[in-house]
Amino acid sequence: QVQLVESGGGLAQAGGSLRLSCAASGSIFSIDAMGWYRQGPGKQRELVAESITGGGTRTADSVKGRFTISRDHARNTVALQMNSLKPEDTAVYYCNARGGISTITSFNVWGAGTQVAVST
Repeated sequence: QVQLVESGGGLAQAGGSLRLSCAASGSIFSIDAMGWYRQGPGKQRELVAESITGGGTRTADSVKGRFTISRDHARNTVALQMNSLKPEDTAVYYCNARGGISTITSFNVWGAGTQVAVST
């Protein structure tokens, strides 16, 4: 079993900053990618940013230049620094990790989600 524990989030004013962190633990053989998704009110879950092992990062156009993803491969952690926050960034943010618990068994797990609310 692989578990993700998220921290951070909360309430910020527009233009402010918040930082999200996520740690993966459990029977991890390898991690192919770790990242963040979000789901706003009445919206579908969408990619925010993802760190791909050996393959760089993917970042949503809506957050480019404002959000930065960083990953510690040795500690199996990923963080999302969110600057210049906008009210439209309000959402529940979910950590995601994909990889393998062995050479033949994969995993794709989600954190419980952390609320980010941005006020005007």
